[in-house]
Amino acid sequence: MSDIRKPGAWRARSPISEVDPPEHGGVRAALQRILSPLVVKSWRERFAARAEQVADDALARGEIDGVADITESFVLSVFPEVLGVSVPPERIKQTGELNFNQLGPNNARLAAAMERTSPIMDWYAQVLQREHMLPGGFGEKIYLAEDAGELAAGTAPLHVRSFFRAGVDTTMAGIGSTLMYLSRHPDQLDAVKADPGKIKSAFEEALRLEAPAQVMFRVTTRDVELGGVRLRADTKVGYHMGAANRDPRQWDDPDRFDIRRQTIGVHRSFGVGAHVCIGQMIARAEAETILGALLRRVKAIEPAGTPRWRPVNTLRTLDTLPLRLVPA
Repeated sequence: MSDIRKPGAWRARSPISEVDPPEHGGVRAALQRILSPLVVKSWRERFAARAEQVADDALARGEIDGVADITESFVLSVFPEVLGVSVPPERIKQTGELNFNQLGPNNARLAAAMERTSPIMDWYAQVLQREHMLPGGFGEKIYLAEDAGELAAGTAPLHVRSFFRAGVDTTMAGIGSTLMYLSRHPDQLDAVKADPGKIKSAFEEALRLEAPAQVMFRVTTRDVELGGVRLRADTKVGYHMGAANRDPRQWDDPDRFDIRRQTIGVHRSFGVGAHVCIGQMIARAEAETILGALLRRVKAIEPAGTPRWRPVNTLRTLDTLPLRLVPA
């Protein structure tokens, strides 16, 4: 396993997700001011406009790939826009896949991802710099916060990189899994259509069942006992959120998709504690918007083939999702 603190690391550490308290607290407070609930709420209108267009296009096709035609078509346009970067969708997918492979072992899958992305890495190093930030995006606001001394000097491009890496792939994964489960459970699809307020519950339950980030890693800073096991300092520990989300000690019939569960704030797909996902409000806003736009237009969503999962070291995401949309 790679360790970004050691020689030969592929990147500098994230100045938000890979720093400990008390340093972490000040950084997080500055970023939460930039991504306040009011700010995220102000994006709803532009999310909705794009969602309506994506849903109309999908319904016109009838038979679609839920990944390419819904999740990628929507998220790969709206998130870069609010971040304030102009990046071709295929390059977002390439760098995202590389990121989640790098978090796992140094295996053949990682080597292949590095080979595929090597021609664009110089571009990638430049596109997140200040001069490439689009006016009004929250990437620009991160640079302004650094100017004001709210973030450490030189960390703004690393913060923008962290959001660029973390704000796309996991959201698409969660929306794709929600579509897959609703297509397999028409009774629950009907329940969501009857009460659109349940869209949020369907998304959270799909996040529980198919945690987009299946595992994250932390390193012990001292000798410690964890679950009765003694760990030496400087030991890398895998935290398997995907397993926690199906733990029968926590969940009744854990492999069943059930939108009536109380999953919000309980499932671990957004993490827990000091490092709980800072962008979860954005992911929820995107999911509720695109799923709502689609469900208003259909009577049914039916499987039209076998879904295929994309092989990525630490990411649980669909590669293709054949669906048939029945107009309302």
